[in-house]
Amino acid sequence: MKNNDKSLIKIKISIVINILISFLTLIATIIMFTGFKFMTGNEVALESTKIGMLKFFTVDSNLFMGIISLLFAINEIQLIKGTKKDISIKMYILKLMTTTSVGLTFFVVFAYLGPISKGGIMSLLMNSNLFFHLIIPVLSIISFVFFEKTDKIKFSHTFLGIIPAVIYGIPYITNVLIHMENGIVSTTYDWYWFVQNGVWTAVIVVPIIFAITYVISLILWKTNRTKKIKTK
Repeated sequence: MKNNDKSLIKIKISIVINILISFLTLIATIIMFTGFKFMTGNEVALESTKIGMLKFFTVDSNLFMGIISLLFAINEIQLIKGTKKDISIKMYILKLMTTTSVGLTFFVVFAYLGPISKGGIMSLLMNSNLFFHLIIPVLSIISFVFFEKTDKIKFSHTFLGIIPAVIYGIPYITNVLIHMENGIVSTTYDWYWFVQNGVWTAVIVVPIIFAITYVISLILWKTNRTKKIKTK
């Protein structure tokens, strides 16, 4: 099989995965927005309905992923049809940013929230969160790492991967601080339980989250590369 044939197959697989990601994002959004339950359990964590669902980074990052995946698929279809010569660096950078964001969601759920949640990891994989916390992040990472390889993304672009987390983090921490009473913040406002050991822990938690986000971005960049890594 010729190299261009292999590339065409990868593009087609990427198109399928990206369209699937967009479709699942739409379905999961409708499920959470309406409060529809297709799974039941004693404990269900991090769910909301209607506009309130947008308070979660999980939802925001997945919506961002769904939109960019659809746009990326459209670009790939145009590439196959010959109406577009290549996919722009902007699209690849946006793909890195969105994949990093849902990658962060996946990591936080399985490495942090799952172990401390009263209902365990399964309470975080119920209904819409089955898609938001697991299926969409995994599909996004697989697509970006194996089927969307490029040498367009430079090392300097990896820092852009933390932008969504920073944009989300500023209002989150602000919301926590303005609802502090006697140094304590209710989980109603600190729904990710980041400062339940004291507001002062934000000084530690915030840099750690941003550092983890950057590491995810860096790993995705390295595994996405098609050629020798250039750092300039």
